[in-house]
Amino acid sequence: MKLLIVDDDILIRKSLSFALASESDIEVVGTAPDGSTAIEQCRVHQPDIVLMDIRMPGIDGISATRLIKKSHPLTKVMVLTTFADKKNSLQALSAGADGYLVKTDKIASIAQKLRLLYEGTSIIDGPVLPHLTRPETSLLEKLSPRECDIARLVAQGLTNKEIANQLFLSEGTIRNKTITIMEKLSVSNRTQLGIAYYEEKNQKI
Repeated sequence: MKLLIVDDDILIRKSLSFALASESDIEVVGTAPDGSTAIEQCRVHQPDIVLMDIRMPGIDGISATRLIKKSHPLTKVMVLTTFADKKNSLQALSAGADGYLVKTDKIASIAQKLRLLYEGTSIIDGPVLPHLTRPETSLLEKLSPRECDIARLVAQGLTNKEIANQLFLSEGTIRNKTITIMEKLSVSNRTQLGIAYYEEKNQKI
């Protein structure tokens, strides 16, 4: 299999490259220190699997995974990270990652899991599984009644000033509460907030 290794730590890149290249069935076709380089390396080398870190400068691993899967749907992405938390694992898998490993595995174990992924088996490390099997809390259940009102009005396209007038609050209060709502819903802008709100509401219809 052709493998691309992506990690911003040069020592990790070199050690993974050296160790995995020693496996008879793995050809390391390239390494990359960030997501943008990884995307370019995928275009050039067409790897079977990308071994992808999450936290990197510029384009991070989750964004890079999404872009790579869009341009190269047959390329599999195996996340290899120190983060075994719910947020990162769900975001990576939602972006299209085919597997998720935590950087506690030995090289032999990583190599074997890459083989399984290459053969078509999705790989999720043990520490991550509880996050994926517990029932999901509704997004809107994370919000207070007032925050739900604000989210609804943001989704309708109202400005902070218009929302403040409707709810008899200051514009600064609306601005601060909107930031809090976006953090709770793990979105980065008002458009994503609106999409998340309507998707959640539609699921309940």
